Formats: sequence, C-alpha cells, structure tokens
Amino acid sequence: MNNLHYVGLDVHKKMITFCNKLADGKIIQQGTVSTRKSDLANWVKTLPEPSVLAMEATMFTGWIFDFLSPFVQDIKVGHPEMLKAIVAGKKKNDQLDAEKISDLLRCNLFPEYYMAPKDIRELRRVLRYRNLVVRQAIKMKKKISGLLMEVGEQYDKKRLHGKKYFNELIDSLQDVPQSVIDLLELSKSNLEMFKATQKKLLNALRNNPLLQKRVELLTTIPGIGEVTALTWILETGEPHRFPKIAKAVSYCGLCSAQKESAGKNHRGPISKKRNKHLQHVLIEAAKIAHIWNEQLAAVQAKELANGAHKNTATLAVARKLVAYMLAVEKKGQAFEYRNTKKAA
Repeated sequence: MNNLHYVGLDVHKKMITFCNKLADGKIIQQGTVSTRKSDLANWVKTLPEPSVLAMEATMFTGWIFDFLSPFVQDIKVGHPEMLKAIVAGKKKNDQLDAEKISDLLRCNLFPEYYMAPKDIRELRRVLRYRNLVVRQAIKMKKKISGLLMEVGEQYDKKRLHGKKYFNELIDSLQDVPQSVIDLLELSKSNLEMFKATQKKLLNALRNNPLLQKRVELLTTIPGIGEVTALTWILETGEPHRFPKIAKAVSYCGLCSAQKESAGKNHRGPISKKRNKHLQHVLIEAAKIAHIWNEQLAAVQAKELANGAHKNTATLAVARKLVAYMLAVEKKGQAFEYRNTKKAA
C-alpha cells in the first residue's frame, strides 16, 4: 500500500501555500506558512512521514530546496514552462495551484526540473554576476563613445579605453561643457571598477578546485576558451544527465521547435525554451571557433557551400562544439582530432 504523502507547494516571496494529499487524492492538510526559516522548520516537522514535496522553479526555489531537503524523503522542482497547465483554468488561486501540483506529483505526471548540486549553483551565481558586470562595462564603453559624439569630438575608437590615451583626450578637449567632462571621467572610473570586479570574480572561479580539472579538460578543444568552459560546466551541472547529443543541443537552444501533426512536420526558428546564458556564450564562441579548429572550419565551410546563411552556419558550429564538450566530459579524456583520412 502506498502510504506516501504528496505535498504541493505554491511558493511566493513571503508565503507558501501547501496541499498534502494521499495517493488516492484525499486531502490530509492544506493551508499557508510563512517563508521565515524558523516557521518553515516548525511546519515541515509536522508533516507525516514519509512525505514528498514538489514546487515550481522560481527565484526562491534554491534556498527552500536546500532548507527542506533534510526533513523529507524527497523534494522535486517543476519546470515552469511545462507547468503552464496550472494557469490554463478559468479559476486560479494559490490553493488551487498547490492542489494541482500535488495531483501531478501523486499521478507521476510532475515535470521534474534538474536541480544542480548546491556548490555548483553557488558558483553559477558568481559566474552570472560576472557576466552582468561585463555587460555593465560594455554599456560604459558605449556611453563614453556616445558622450564624445554628442559634442562632436573625434577619437580613436581602438585606443579610446586605454588609460594614457583617455587622459590625453580629456586634456585636449576644448569648448566642451564641464558636465560632459565630468560624465566622461565618471564613466571611465566605473569602467575600470567593472573591469577589476570581473577579473576578481573570474580568478575566483578559475582557482576553484571543483572546476579546475573540468576546465583544463574542456580547454583542450581548440576554440573553447576559459569562459565558455566555465559556462558549460556551471550551466549544465552533470553532463551524464544528457543521454544523447540532441538532448544537450536542445537544452542549449541550438535547434528549432518541432511541430508535427497529421504526418506534417514543421520546423520554425530556434526555440526560446532554452538556457539563455549557455546559448549566448556558445553562439559567440562559434562565431570565431573556426579560426582555431580545422574541423569546425570544415563544418562552417560545408554549410556555406550548401547556400546556408552565415547564422545557420554558426549554429551548426555551435552544435558541433556541444558534441565535442559532451564527448570530452563523458570520456574524461583530452580532445583529439579524429583521423578522417581513409587508408590507402
């Protein structure tokens, strides 16, 4: 007899609505609990054993998952895109959402989402923060250029962000409002701060013993740099969770969505259901990877020779990069070029 208790959680910033059901659908308990850790600890201890919890992935999921895991038999996190059935009904409230999550869980229809280990999630947070800092630095560079163009000043864009050239440029400015000069100096100081911050964060990741070996292995692939390797490791977590290359390619958002009905198959543009952080890094890496990797250069050349657009060729290179990284990680061996020449 199944004596498990299936507890659905609808998580919000300050409050969690829960519904506890048995396998036959009988409601044992439902209500709300505060997201204060002391209140959560008291509540979870009142749950009957054994209990399985489930909730939708949100920005609050990580700490709640880690906090409640030691108290229950299992806790699952649902994929938000695949839980849209919750909002499909005419009537929607937190209690109904918790009940539907509980029903999906007890009927074995809950779309479980991969939760990376806690240490990987913490390092991933650092990497994403570093990427945010890099984006802010790029904005500062554009702002410096924009301010100079607004007042009609000429500059060498290749040298503009160098310290010596920038100081000389500021000293040579004439008939320029003091407010523009102040903004230029402020933007420059922000840019330097962002550069120093991102270097510090990258060094911390580079020297982390949990990542060092995997990064060294991945960077044996010509065309894969340190940032691409770190992004792959921290965004995918465990490579063995992808049973085949197509699954990893789909996760990275490098293929189109499939719509098949009545024997007709339609492929649209690349899907928006993807890991956007990994997709961006892989596409940017694929744009220049052919310079260092002759096999990737051949892939790009073949696509272009067949009349494909350059963006389509870039996606083909990105997919090949995913195949290389997945193979290297699963085998645990450095990358080697495959000999494609036929024996005489």
